[in-house]
Amino acid sequence: MISKKRTVTEENRVMQEKWKISYFFAEVNGKPTCLICNQIIAVSKEYNIRQHYTSTHASKYDVYSGKLREEKVKTLEQSLKRQQSVYQRVHEASDTAVRAKRVNELSENLNSQLKEKVAKFVAFSVAIDESTDITDIAQLAVFIRGVDENMQVTEEFVELVPMKGTTTGDDIFVSLTGALDRIGVDWKKTVSLTTDGASQMVGRKAGVTAKLKEKLLTLNSDHQIHSVHCIIHREVLCRKILKMDHVMDVVVKAVNFIRARGLNHRQFNCLLEETHSHGLPYHTDVRWLSRGIVLKRFYELRSEIQSFMHNKGRNVQELKDYDWLQDLAFMVDMTEHLNLLNTRLQGRNKLVTDMHESIRAFEVKLKLFERQLAANNAAHFPTLKSLQSTPEFRGIISREKYCNMISKLLNEFGERFADLKNLESDFSIFRNPFAANPDETPEDIQLELIDLQCDSALKEKFSSVDIGTFYQYVGPRYPRIKCLASKIMSMFGSTYVCEQLFSLMNLNKSGLRSRLTNEHLNSTLKVAIAQSLAPNIDELVQTKRCQVSGSSTTRN
Repeated sequence: MISKKRTVTEENRVMQEKWKISYFFAEVNGKPTCLICNQIIAVSKEYNIRQHYTSTHASKYDVYSGKLREEKVKTLEQSLKRQQSVYQRVHEASDTAVRAKRVNELSENLNSQLKEKVAKFVAFSVAIDESTDITDIAQLAVFIRGVDENMQVTEEFVELVPMKGTTTGDDIFVSLTGALDRIGVDWKKTVSLTTDGASQMVGRKAGVTAKLKEKLLTLNSDHQIHSVHCIIHREVLCRKILKMDHVMDVVVKAVNFIRARGLNHRQFNCLLEETHSHGLPYHTDVRWLSRGIVLKRFYELRSEIQSFMHNKGRNVQELKDYDWLQDLAFMVDMTEHLNLLNTRLQGRNKLVTDMHESIRAFEVKLKLFERQLAANNAAHFPTLKSLQSTPEFRGIISREKYCNMISKLLNEFGERFADLKNLESDFSIFRNPFAANPDETPEDIQLELIDLQCDSALKEKFSSVDIGTFYQYVGPRYPRIKCLASKIMSMFGSTYVCEQLFSLMNLNKSGLRSRLTNEHLNSTLKVAIAQSLAPNIDELVQTKRCQVSGSSTTRN
């Protein structure tokens, strides 16, 4: 008969609490451990534990009894926990170091792939912007967008260059050229530089753009590059011409009174719960869409705000003034249109021609708004129209004032985007080469353009694919047209990618991770924001393979 195998619990092989006092033993990670010498006993049997204590520590520790023995046990336990915490920190530091090394290796792999891509570019452009991290180090973000001979577009992050001193145009230029040289760009293929329009970026003499032009002229006296001021940034600057401070001041003051004090905010939210409404957001100048969102919510909650402020003894008299309410309604609708435009301009891999078309379309809309409001027609201003239809409202729109504001906004758009008008001819050819008039195009592409327009296969393809894909089908018979297309496709219309990177930078290098090194921050961002590139894991694994003992070797 086969005897039944006894279990640990049946033999009472579990750690007993009394052994802590009797033999200075405690259970650590499921195993009996001597608090004196930290030796681990394999099996939780009292005989084994007692044998270890009597043979090793009894002569010294039997002198402790009663309260003294309990205090000694506590002291030894605390000492053991301190040792374990040190080991844990060392282990965590080791793990962190391993993870950092792996991220750096992934980043280096991406960088080597980017260098291979850059070597094949026939045209490339650069977007740069500068921001300050949590430790007050100025960080220069550099992005590259290039087109190869197959008309494939690559838009990738190059490097985040720390600038610990000044951030003059010369400092930024040195950092920029250093970053691009490290990936081996051919400077003769530079098309444009896109910036946020700051003085150190676009200054005529000491700006980065001016210095880059000087550098390229030394390589090729005929080389010209385009300086592009971020289209999104320009749109934000244009909206500042709508000087409605008498509206915004009242709105911001009321919002801050409600939101800045915890009690007020809680009480206001309770009021909104009764009416099944949502909360009231803060206004932040640095957020592109903030003004429109705050104005819209303020208008929707104007009754609740008026009631709440009255109960707090802070009456907002403007909420009873229909001229002011009319201005508020106009601003709600106008900022809604501007926010819609801003949203369309955002995003990665945007063609500059698409962004230019959005700006042109908005200018046409502004002309329509001006004509309709002049005729007392608020068809595209729904908030103003709804206010106009209320019984208390007199029904007459301040046409002259609003038409004048729209006219100023239209002129502001025309002035700030005047430089893009110089590129409209090239943009028009790129967008629809089949509709371009050869007589109005540069002489060096006229014959190619006629041949292209008579190519029925390409004309059919043009109608079935997007514009970027179309030029991949344009063959070597049209080198000048492809050259024009590659330059336009490589251009950055905005510094959106840089702003996106800075948001990611602030998430990774925060107050809780302020000691993150610049090298590791750069590697982390390169891996996180990569678009068309991906780390070659198989290649990295191959380099990590160990030499296996007993593997086949060549014998003589």
